[in-house]
Amino acid sequence: MRFALVNPAWSFEGSIYFGCREPHLPLEYGYARALLEAAGHEATVVDAQARGLADGALRDEVAALRADAIVVTTAPSYLFWRCAPPELRVPQQALRALHGLPGLRLAVGPHASTTPRATLRKLGVDAVVMGECEDVLVELADRPRSRWGEIDAIAWLDGDEARVQGGPRASDMARLPALRWDEATVARHAHHHHRFDTAPIGPGAEVEASRGCPYHCTFCAKDNFRDGYRKRPLEVLLDEIDGLVAQGVRYVYFIDEIFLPDRPLLEALVDRPVSFGVQMRVDNWSPEMLDLLGRAGCVSIEAGVESITREGRSLLAKRCRLSTEQLGDLLIHAKKSVPFVQANLIQSATDDPADVAAFRERLRQHGVWANEPVPMFPYPGSPEYTMRWGAPDDEAWERSVAHYLDRFDHFSDLQDSRPLPLSALEIAPPGHG
Repeated sequence: MRFALVNPAWSFEGSIYFGCREPHLPLEYGYARALLEAAGHEATVVDAQARGLADGALRDEVAALRADAIVVTTAPSYLFWRCAPPELRVPQQALRALHGLPGLRLAVGPHASTTPRATLRKLGVDAVVMGECEDVLVELADRPRSRWGEIDAIAWLDGDEARVQGGPRASDMARLPALRWDEATVARHAHHHHRFDTAPIGPGAEVEASRGCPYHCTFCAKDNFRDGYRKRPLEVLLDEIDGLVAQGVRYVYFIDEIFLPDRPLLEALVDRPVSFGVQMRVDNWSPEMLDLLGRAGCVSIEAGVESITREGRSLLAKRCRLSTEQLGDLLIHAKKSVPFVQANLIQSATDDPADVAAFRERLRQHGVWANEPVPMFPYPGSPEYTMRWGAPDDEAWERSVAHYLDRFDHFSDLQDSRPLPLSALEIAPPGHG
């Protein structure tokens, strides 16, 4: 089969989305393409966001591929599956632009994983993949539609009936190869994600050393994908990084949910000519390992603190053993060898505003930035959502957005000044064919 793997031209007007707006490498499509090709199929990534493709250009390019299956994702890349735009407006628009072209329509992403029936209906596709999509796309390619009943981790239309089969898939990280991107893709990737120490020099890239997280914090929407912690083989990861360096990349961002201390990886990076950024929990790191992190080339740390009280962190199920003062000490120590260190904070009823201001000021005096606490969005697929309303149903995304807009009247500076409800953002299903 011939696949077109479409990353839509993302825009975020009216959205509660607070992630980065810049294009990033669609790692899920990189893996899917490699596995599909290894199984004897053809696959082309059409990245409308990175290339700035308008609807007409997207349609022309996909039409020229004469694809047997067109795949559309519901989040800008694996990096943002846990904090995707709640609305499906952009993938709906992409599918509408492709209306009338031959081929199956498939969808992947966090919406498909958490609310498969609603996503199937809203997008008007033939099937959606629940969970991590790389292996499942190969299984769909290897079987005619009459045998889709053999595949778990999908929801699909069997006649007029929506069938949900199995649960979310978790990929075997040992099977995923070192990714290779063409020269044009790398050259246009000027963005250095979460880098603030200097102006970007040369292309940037995203990679992952691991997937998932051993913690289950209430705010983290990973119940249905990227959940259990798994590491990639070191030799495969270094092969991928070396390939990027050979293409001129001088900065990579590890998209890992949690970048844990890994001495063999850090020692291998010390002599490689590449800087990198990570997201982590600083309470997992010793001062000695933070020093090694800096020597290895880390120039950006985004550290989840979330609350400045033990009670607040306990309510978020962070299982943090350190005091707030000890967390601050480690962040300040990290700043000695890492140019940019950030502590993430979210709004918590247990945190006195004056104490928050004092914590932020202490860090600021040592060069560490801590954001003003931001309102927490109860993402479907997070423990926070489940504790409030139970398992996500077909109205989960609408419910979360309505709750968020009703509860808060000011938002992050990364969000729209006044986000809109989903009913004002999404469009009618595009139909098929």
